[in-house]
Amino acid sequence: MFMLASFLNIIIGTSMAGIGVIIALVAGYDGTAGVVTGAAAGFVLSLPVTWLVLRQLMKLGAVQKN
Repeated sequence: MFMLASFLNIIIGTSMAGIGVIIALVAGYDGTAGVVTGAAAGFVLSLPVTWLVLRQLMKLGAVQKN
């Protein structure tokens, strides 16, 4: 289960970090600090999203507990 959570976190974290960067750029924060902050915020917010996705997969029976 840890391997699946790690894989999901890589995919979801990258996607949400990219979304954070896009939000920062659209909001006008085009400096280094704004882009890095947006990426970091997106990655941090991806942790609970990963947990929710993994929990839903477990509820549907797609993942077995070890």
